[in-house]
Order: sequence, then C-alpha cells, then structure tokens
Amino acid sequence: MPTAVICGAALWFFLRPTPPPQPPTVQISIDDIEDSVLATGKIEALQMVSVGAQASGQIKSLNVALGDSVKKGQLVAEIDSLTQQNALHTAEASLDNTRAQRRSKAAALKQAELAFKRQQRMLAEDASTQETFESAEATLNETKADIAALDAQIRQAAIAVDTAKVNLGYTRISAPIDGTVVGVVVKEGQTVNASQTTPTLIKIAQVDTMTVKAEVSEADVTRVAPGQRVYFTILGEPDRRYDATLRAVKPAPDSIADEDSSSSSSSSSGSSSSSSSSSTSSSSAIYYDGLFDIANPDHKLRISMTAKVTIVLKQVKGALTVPSTVLGEANKDGSYTVQVVGDRGQLSPRRVRVGIDNNVNAEILEGLRAGDRIVAGDTSKVTTAQSNTRPPPPMGF
Repeated sequence: MPTAVICGAALWFFLRPTPPPQPPTVQISIDDIEDSVLATGKIEALQMVSVGAQASGQIKSLNVALGDSVKKGQLVAEIDSLTQQNALHTAEASLDNTRAQRRSKAAALKQAELAFKRQQRMLAEDASTQETFESAEATLNETKADIAALDAQIRQAAIAVDTAKVNLGYTRISAPIDGTVVGVVVKEGQTVNASQTTPTLIKIAQVDTMTVKAEVSEADVTRVAPGQRVYFTILGEPDRRYDATLRAVKPAPDSIADEDSSSSSSSSSGSSSSSSSSSTSSSSAIYYDGLFDIANPDHKLRISMTAKVTIVLKQVKGALTVPSTVLGEANKDGSYTVQVVGDRGQLSPRRVRVGIDNNVNAEILEGLRAGDRIVAGDTSKVTTAQSNTRPPPPMGF
C-alpha cells in the first residue's frame, strides 16, 4: 500500500470530527397497565365470637382445645352447677309451698261461700242477725282476696323457677356458631366470676372465609368504590396473588369511636383539653377501611396477618407504554411533547396524549407507535443538527 495512502488514513483518523454523543433513549413497548391504589390491610375472620360465661363458679370441664372445629350448639365447657341447682330446688320448693297454700285457701273459700249463702237465707227468714250476715260476707271477700294474692305469688314463684333454670343452663356453655377455636382463655379448674363482667372462656371464628380490612388514605378514598377489583399478597407468600372484589368502604374511620370517648372525657375536664385533642387529631393521618372477603379453604390465611393490597381503579391490556419519567411537564392542553429518534438518529418533536399514568409507566393514546424510540433524558442540549452529524468516510477508501 502506498505510503501516502497510509499517512492520509492515519491523518483522517486523528483529525476526523467527533460525532456528538447520542442521547439515551427508550422504546415504546406494548404492556398491560393499571391505575391503582395501594393500601396496607389486616386479615380478620369473617365472624369471630368471644364465648363467655354468665355464671360464676369453677370450670368443671373444658371440652375443646385450640384449633378444634365446633358446631353451633356443641357443648364446649361446664361450670360447677351445685349453687345453681340448689337455687333451682329452693325456687321449686317455694312454688310448691305457695300452690299448697292456694289449695288450702280454695277449700276455705268453698266453706265461706256456703256460710254466706246460709246466712243470706236465714236473714231473709229473720232467723239470723244482720251482723252475722255481714261477718260471713266479709269472710268470703277476705278469702277471695287471699286467693288472688296467692295466685300472684304463684306466678312470681314460677318466674323464680324459670330464672333458676336459666341460671343453671348458664353453667353449660355451648358454641353459638360453627367455626374453629382460635383462642382458649381459661383452663379447666379455674374459677370465673361473672358478677360484674362476662369472662371470656374461648374465641370461635369462621375462617373458611376471611375478611381483609384495607386502610385507604383520605387522599385516595374518593376514587375507591365497592365493586372494584382488588388483589393482595401476604408476607409469607409474596409471589402468590389473591384476587377479590371490594365489598364496601366504611363511611367513617375507626378512630371515630376513640374521638367520641375522648370528646366526652374532654368535655368533663374543660375546654382547654378539647382544643388540644382537636389539634392532635387534625395532624394525624386519616384512613378509611375498605372491606372485601376471600375464600380460605386451606386455612393459609390467618387472623391478624398483614396484606399488601392493590385496589384496581382502571386497567388496560396491550397498551402502548413508556416510563412516566420521560414525559416531562405537561402542556397547557394536557398533552406532552417528546423527542422521537429517527432511523438516522435525527430528533423530531412529537406531541402525545396520555391515558393512564401510574407514576411508573404511562399509557400512550395518540402520537406514538410500537417500536418508536424517544429521548429519555433532557433534550434541551441535544439539537437535530447534532443528531444528523455523521463523520465523513476515510480518504482513499
């Protein structure tokens, strides 16, 4: 090869113009996109009942254990019933005594009626005095009054017997619902006192279906409505997704119960406490519970588990999408201007209209096609002329 050609090629290599750096780009892709609300949820049983004792005494037997399945009406515990049995026997004896007194008075009433009729005939025949007749009449009326009083006592004694039977029934505690024993609070042989509050013996829950309470912030709750699709994951199985439908959104936060109690206490302690409570509540975050149910046939979902909940507001499948960060600021009409990279590297501005934008990806409705590439960074320093600059070919080739 001639020396002049070699030297010319070397000279061109060192003196050739440096092409401007190409800006980073992203390609328009086809993907599913959704607009959603994220919330933290708590899993609860569809129904849970605290089974308590309305009778005081020693727990004679506890017939269930943690995790047992029970049916409605099944005997779960018994309390020593000797005191209640004695109360029932006493009430029954009192009722029998009153009934016996009533029978005695009934016999006396019959005798008083006969005496009154005899005195009535004798007075008409002038065979008796008015005083004797009036005495017989008073005895008759007094006996009738005694019987009426005994009838009232019989009804009262019967009520006492019924009450004693109910109290005796309280010593046998049955399951109020079908479910699973999720908590055992007492032990066999323990003494419970139901004179002031009802002590809890066990907790029964229906866990074949669970309810998820998702805390939706006040900033998002206006966009959330029953009937929307939801899905969630749990910490133990982050790759498994549970799908459900939003059943309801509570109209008030759970804290309203605390506010009612605090307002009543603050009203009794003075106005200064009320203003302090108001400022505290206004500075705290407000959340509204979104409720939905999920089948739990394998009982993997457990009470008080944490759920990462997604409430789907809108979803589009097979949409043209770009990262939200490449859009920049919106124009006055709500559209966006992006720089599209041509086949030869030239840039051309393109106005696009966006649908769903979840701050991660954005749906392109108009202005771009699948496969287009747009500048991903700041295009203010990248001009079309720079993009069109190409190095000349080497001399001699």
